[in-house]
Amino acid sequence: MMETDMPVRFFLGANTPAGFVGYLDDLYDCRDGWRAYLIKSGPGSGKSTLIRTVMQHMVRLGYDAEAILCSSDPQSLDGVVFRQLKLCLFDATAPHIIEPHYWGAVEQIVNLSACSDGSLLYERREGVREASDACSALHARCRRFLGAAASLLSDNARTALEYTDADKISRSAARIAAREFGSSHAGEGREWRRFLSAVTPQGMLTFHETLQSLCPRIYSLEDEYGASSRLLLAELRQRALDAGLEIFTCACPLSPADKPEHLLIPSLGVGFTTSNSWHKADFPVYRRVHAARFTDMEALRQKKQRLSFNRRAARELIGEAVTLLEGAKQVHDQLESYTKEATDWEMVNETTLWVLAEFTRIAEEAALG
Repeated sequence: MMETDMPVRFFLGANTPAGFVGYLDDLYDCRDGWRAYLIKSGPGSGKSTLIRTVMQHMVRLGYDAEAILCSSDPQSLDGVVFRQLKLCLFDATAPHIIEPHYWGAVEQIVNLSACSDGSLLYERREGVREASDACSALHARCRRFLGAAASLLSDNARTALEYTDADKISRSAARIAAREFGSSHAGEGREWRRFLSAVTPQGMLTFHETLQSLCPRIYSLEDEYGASSRLLLAELRQRALDAGLEIFTCACPLSPADKPEHLLIPSLGVGFTTSNSWHKADFPVYRRVHAARFTDMEALRQKKQRLSFNRRAARELIGEAVTLLEGAKQVHDQLESYTKEATDWEMVNETTLWVLAEFTRIAEEAALG
């Protein structure tokens, strides 16, 4: 089951028009006392179960958990972060490969691959290869559909931008920042990049519960075309960093390079979310800021036919991308079956107990100061 009982959930990576984009460098900070346990093994070897077991154990000990879910299978965990302890456990295999920067000093390898019978997997290499290649081909087709959808939605954003008052947005951002961020805070600003939304086999998912849990005071930016919200969020992001705040910036999976969609500032309990037909903020918020405030709506209505066509076509294309991800998930399940049959689950349990002991030890050391 999806971890719906966990209020703080993010994607660290997402399916995008450019392929898989992952903010792997933002999982932990090698120079700030973090420790990372990196799991290495193939699909179906118990990685997600190990992560879930450790997460549940640490939550019982009283630590807040940030669950990292897999965008290609939201029922599966890619990792868990315990920010209070500067500690994380992560599936560091493709497509989200992480290699240690400081062996042993910062990162430890959790080698579940050693729990698999390599001879048996070699005997079934043709099935493994065919399933792996088929899964890659489906993801490649998915990227093409996402790219086409992104092109249409970008056209809508560019069109709306022509009738958007950027100076008015800048003044609004300055007022909000002055009210919410206050004077400068101690230290430098720090940004953690995540995805709060992703295109998955279950459709477009957005973890609004995370936003509500971390940010009781939410500004909902009501913007169907993503022109005003993009500018407003970009400026609020920079102002928050300049004020020395720690922030979570969450990009749009269809335009991860240049379109922020959500901004979370847990230390202040303040969050900003883009609300539209793709991920509607249909829950109580502190304030709704409508794009119409910054837009010449009369002029934009002259483009209504083109905007509507682009939006309908993009929805169909994303629907096809979701269908392809469903197919990729089914093929991946077959791939997992090969590894499951070749896995020594007693060895996996022993490894799980070692990781649990490590995390318990680190928590006890932290409690002792």
